[in-house]
Amino acid sequence: LKPRSKKRKPSFRRLLKTSNVKLDNKLKNRQFKKESTDKKHRKEQKKLRAAIKDAVLKTPLPLERYKKRPEDEEEEEFVESLPMDMMDEDDLEQIKAMAQKASFLTRDLSSSGPVHAKKRKGEQQGPESYEKMPRKMQLTEEKEVIHLLPIKDKIRGLIPQSMEKPGRMINMYEVLLSDVAGMFSTEEEAVAGPALTPQEQLKLRTQKLTNRKLRIASLGSDILSDPTTNIKKLKELRAMLMETDPYVAVTVRKLVMVSLMEVFKDIVPSYRIRPLTETEKASKVKKETQQLREFEEGLVSQYKFYLENLEQTVKDWKQKKRKRSEAVSLQSYKGLAEVAIRCICELLVALPHFNFHNNIIVLVVPLMNDPIKRVSDMCCEAVKKLLKQDKHGQASLGTVKVISGLVKSKNYDVRPELLKVLICLRIKEVEVKKDTDDTAPKKKFMNYKDKKKNLSRMQRKWKKAEEKLEKELLEAEASENKDKKLKLHTETLNIVFLIYFRILKKAQKSILLPSVLEGLAKFAHLINLEFFDDLLNVLQHLIQSGDLTYRESLHCIQTAFNILSGQGDVLNIDPLKFYSHLYKTLLKLNAGASNEDISIVLRCLDVMLTKRRKQVTLQRALAFVKRLSTLSLHTLPNATVGILASNRTLMHTFPKCDILLDNEAQGSGVFLPELDEPEYCNPQNTALWELHTLKRHYHPVVRRFATHLCAGAPSEGSGALIKCAASPWQVPLSCHFRNKVCSFSSFLCPASSKRIAQLS
Repeated sequence: LKPRSKKRKPSFRRLLKTSNVKLDNKLKNRQFKKESTDKKHRKEQKKLRAAIKDAVLKTPLPLERYKKRPEDEEEEEFVESLPMDMMDEDDLEQIKAMAQKASFLTRDLSSSGPVHAKKRKGEQQGPESYEKMPRKMQLTEEKEVIHLLPIKDKIRGLIPQSMEKPGRMINMYEVLLSDVAGMFSTEEEAVAGPALTPQEQLKLRTQKLTNRKLRIASLGSDILSDPTTNIKKLKELRAMLMETDPYVAVTVRKLVMVSLMEVFKDIVPSYRIRPLTETEKASKVKKETQQLREFEEGLVSQYKFYLENLEQTVKDWKQKKRKRSEAVSLQSYKGLAEVAIRCICELLVALPHFNFHNNIIVLVVPLMNDPIKRVSDMCCEAVKKLLKQDKHGQASLGTVKVISGLVKSKNYDVRPELLKVLICLRIKEVEVKKDTDDTAPKKKFMNYKDKKKNLSRMQRKWKKAEEKLEKELLEAEASENKDKKLKLHTETLNIVFLIYFRILKKAQKSILLPSVLEGLAKFAHLINLEFFDDLLNVLQHLIQSGDLTYRESLHCIQTAFNILSGQGDVLNIDPLKFYSHLYKTLLKLNAGASNEDISIVLRCLDVMLTKRRKQVTLQRALAFVKRLSTLSLHTLPNATVGILASNRTLMHTFPKCDILLDNEAQGSGVFLPELDEPEYCNPQNTALWELHTLKRHYHPVVRRFATHLCAGAPSEGSGALIKCAASPWQVPLSCHFRNKVCSFSSFLCPASSKRIAQLS
């Protein structure tokens, strides 16, 4: 017996492992071979492109012509001079027979061997024979062939099979030649074809445009008639945004943009559509529910693609990109972009509840700072409408966040209109402190043990019915959650004040300061109490610096007194410098450009004198009444009526002001009209002689008001104001000061006032 071999046989796992390694190696070799083949092919293509480029760039050189030598000319003359009958007939017949054979052109004439003699093995051809053999250029590239399994035939035996490898790259030379040929063929066709006259071109454009309009109208009506079923036609309508016909491309794209905008405004539901979870997708639902899901999914996707198309149109116009297709020229992109921006603004206002609204805000807010005034005004008006109609506060919060980021990123170098938009915020109260209703414990329903312990069976039955009714009433309550609304408003106002305080701190000489002061004047009563001292110091410093315009200083004064009239009542501060500044600058108002500031002055007087009447001395009130009467002499009629109404309110608030209607002096001293301190100008020693001048004013309402004040501004009696019917040239206006309402008429311009004076 042979000794048993000590070498163990490999196990199945070992064999399996070995085979996996081999498979990996084969895969790596195949990948390496493919990479090397592709690399070699790329190199060949690169060389071929370079050769074609050089061949195209090079200009053909003319053929060189060499002069014949005199010896060659003599030899040719000698050959031509020889007679043709020197050759025998047998030689001529042999040459003719050789010419008829196919091998005559490819055969060495000097050889004496047979024509079709085969080469012997080992016989070597000399270099001379190779030189005389004709050369063939390989014009076509060799095809890559895949060898297949052979076919066996009884007669011919094994027949090899092969096929061309699919996916073969096209020869670059052929591509270039085909492109050049196509270019020349199109040019030839264009030249050969008849050119259209301008009338024919206009007729062709009108016909194409009419067909496109009918198509848009048909698709739009189908979608609106049954949106759930025809949601796929929305994609077909959106595809027309890529119109490539240069005759009607711009007009058709504009029409499709506006049509899609109107369609979306009509078919979009009144709720936000959320994506379905995996569990919801896998669950079986009714046919109607599945159809509704498909409609919502298609609507959201098409709405998203539509917004992306609008955004891309605006970006292409901003970046001045030239598209590959010249259907729309670069100059036409401005009109397309304006239509796209208008559609985006309409969707911003019309669909604040739907998906992608925050994306629209991010797109519109930077356009508010656009250098083109038309685009900027369009976006600002849209954002103003959005803030005015926002009742919940979510859209306002998103808009304010984007504006804050834009102002900070631009380093406060933005247009003032961007901050003027914030004045339209509908914020009247914020979450300052908890109310007693909020801090009180909420009512809890009794559990089963308490009912069984404390109530009888009949009482438990009635209690159960009562609790059920209360729950239904709570669920049926449709009002918005007040806590959530206050929280959103508080967060929004914090961001607004952050913008304002940053500008006051870092950019006091910026053009944004008037907008900041105007915004602070509106929302100052909502500022937290801990910021009051710092803000008043900043406002006082701005007024004393003298760098502000008159309107800006009025906004500073209004802001300061709004702070003190709200939560600032607890502060024991006497803003004497603000009173003095307003008293000093009142006479700067006139019938010119500053006439528009009268409304701000009247609001300041209401806050400073009427609402703070307990902190205002009689001397200060008399000085302001006298200064306002002087001011009324050189303002327009509408401003004069407002000033006289303010004087009437002050005379009602401070009854002792009627001493100004008396000619006798009260106390010592002389009135000093040039003194800028209202406390020390002795206003009690003067009279309102301006009212007698105003009684002869050309405006009838001014005359009536002056007569009413001369009588002591009575509320009833012969001197009281009587409301008269307004004429076609009059605009009814009301001045609200405290709880007293003065109804009077304001005229649009002096020309209309003269017309009314003539009629009266």
